Amino acid sequence: MGEKIFVKMEKELSLRRENNKKNKMKTGDIAKADPILTGLDGWVEGRVINIKHNPFKGTVVAIQDNLNRIFFGEEKYFKQIDEELCLQ
Repeated sequence: MGEKIFVKMEKELSLRRENNKKNKMKTGDIAKADPILTGLDGWVEGRVINIKHNPFKGTVVAIQDNLNRIFFGEEKYFKQIDEELCLQ
């Protein structure tokens, strides 16, 4: 019984490590939120203020835009913006 729990915990830890490697977004980065998530007409750009792992939904991201609105949801609804490409 105890061995099964240990194996399950090992698998969960390895999945979290893989997600951390894949998840390049971090607090302070610039990202866009999908209109499906926001309910608005276009993508909303904002700064990432929080990233959490939810055992039911996976990685949940929260961004805050320049109007101080906060949008949060599953990571699949966000696109990270490379600040290097935004030089104007």
